[in-house]
Amino acid sequence: QGQLVESGGGLVQSGGSLRLSCAASGIMFRSYAMAWYRQAPGKQRELVARISGTGRPDYADSVKGRFTISRDNARNTVRLEMNSLKPDDTAVYYCNRYLTTLWGQGTQVTVSS
Repeated sequence: QGQLVESGGGLVQSGGSLRLSCAASGIMFRSYAMAWYRQAPGKQRELVARISGTGRPDYADSVKGRFTISRDNARNTVRLEMNSLKPDDTAVYYCNRYLTTLWGQGTQVTVSS
């Protein structure tokens, strides 16, 4: 069934940076596209970035040029590097095996103005 565990969230000032990591276990990691989603209070969960099994990234317009998604298939890890953070980026960030029901528990990112 598999498991995804996120880490790296926290509190940062506007303009700052954070790196999120997601460690996968129990799945054939390299075979799947992976994604990061986020959910802000009172809003629907939204796709932030996804990456194919071969490493091709795709981003939501709201984070293009600021966020970078990457994967390490040898370590079964997907990362999200977040720069130039804004208060609107405040949300719980979730790792997901793309288009499946396998989700991590989420990690809180809070950006203060």
